[in-house]
Amino acid sequence: MRVGVVTFPGTLDDRDAARAVEYAGAEAVSLWHGSDDLKHVDAVVLPGGFSYGDYLRCGAISAKAPIMKSIIIAAEHGFPVLGICNGFQVLAEAHLLPGALTRNADMHFLCTDQTLKIENNKTMWTNGFEIGQEIVIPMKNAEGNFNCDDATLHELESEGRVIARYVGVNPNGSRDAIAGITNKRGNVVGLMPHPEHAIDLLTGPSKDGLTFFTSVLHSMIAGVK
Repeated sequence: MRVGVVTFPGTLDDRDAARAVEYAGAEAVSLWHGSDDLKHVDAVVLPGGFSYGDYLRCGAISAKAPIMKSIIIAAEHGFPVLGICNGFQVLAEAHLLPGALTRNADMHFLCTDQTLKIENNKTMWTNGFEIGQEIVIPMKNAEGNFNCDDATLHELESEGRVIARYVGVNPNGSRDAIAGITNKRGNVVGLMPHPEHAIDLLTGPSKDGLTFFTSVLHSMIAGVK
């Protein structure tokens, strides 16, 4: 299986995301923001960073990149896409996921190991988890405050589209302590903390993040069968 990892100007975590893909057992394929070529990959990761220096709004410029035009079309046909941190912001700006990621409630950059509770294990990226399972992965953001209107929040909650919540103190003020969401189909997932930094105990607080990457491989293998 081939998983593409997109690099935008200002992307920081593409190599870490590629490493996580390879740990999971897939081939990591580098995708460039300025090309619309998906290189026949089976899934895509939009990694974290500060694409285009977060000018205008976080993810707003990247959402208009040539590669995103191809990703949007593919995602609408069931193609698996994971957006991590800045990647989540890009997905929101591209309208593949609802809501917006705004400045943290305390207006400070956060960098900490964060406990999450898994709420939805029916997506292509979370099927390896148990409902209610608590995991620990790093979080580092200044604009991780998930916001949406009341109607959208009701839709997300009633349809079970919240994939993970923050445990304990809500670190950035996100509505309903939301750390990640999915689209209705379950193929597009946005997550604010960084699972790619928690795949090996030598370099992270746990190996919990690896399950996001193995989950999508299981989904794709099951789809082939």
